[in-house]
Amino acid sequence: MKKLMMICLALMLGAGVCMAQKPAKKAEKQVKTTVFVTNLDCPNCAKKVENNVPSLGKGIKDLQIDLKTREVTVTYDASKNDDATIIKGFESLKVKAEVKK
Repeated sequence: MKKLMMICLALMLGAGVCMAQKPAKKAEKQVKTTVFVTNLDCPNCAKKVENNVPSLGKGIKDLQIDLKTREVTVTYDASKNDDATIIKGFESLKVKAEVKK
């Protein structure tokens, strides 16, 4: 009888410890910022890119265009997008782009 009580007690204690563990965290969003050198040279071209942000792919959080330096700074969720996909998105808008080194 004592053995049975000890086994039940041990099972209940083990179940309690398992239930007390923290749930696994969901994959955290990785926000990444990349600067692209482009061939944008006029405000109309910049507007075309700004108005077609979905063409650059999913997860775009912010887009800043500097026409003087011809650079586009893109902040995006790295779990949904990457530099190569964004470059393809620029190509679909007839804009040449490459990652700034």
